[in-house]
Amino acid sequence: MKQDDAGIDLDTSLGYLLKEASSALRVAMEEVLRPLGMSVTHYSCLELLAQRPGLSNSELARGAFVTRQSMNTLLKNLERDGFVTRPAEAPVGKVLPTRLTPRGRRSLEKATAAVRSVENRMLTGLSEADRAEAFRVLRSMVRSLRGDEGTTE
Repeated sequence: MKQDDAGIDLDTSLGYLLKEASSALRVAMEEVLRPLGMSVTHYSCLELLAQRPGLSNSELARGAFVTRQSMNTLLKNLERDGFVTRPAEAPVGKVLPTRLTPRGRRSLEKATAAVRSVENRMLTGLSEADRAEAFRVLRSMVRSLRGDEGTTE
């Protein structure tokens, strides 16, 4: 396909390829999480809380790439099902800090193993150097798109 003024060449568009990779990763993650009774967003929420206990609804929504409303609904369901706890009243301001319960941690352990298997499959055939370079390049793209070109991580 030839690139012209009408659009981009999808066969050579890095942005399109990244979106395709993202979609394939999400589908593969959903396939391994579904038997565990989870979605990618459910898993992401539990993983974020394991690594950063006490995050607010807004912080969780940003970290899981969903709206605050979607996260609020998910948190209510997770709380109802015993995966997380939130105080009835905000200790400070309006923020209701969320924490994993023991049930949430056990569920997360299984999900993490499943997701790790997907990531390992995705990286099959890449050397450690290739993986490091891919990580560096993708991190650079994210910084550039966010306007953080001068920062390093």
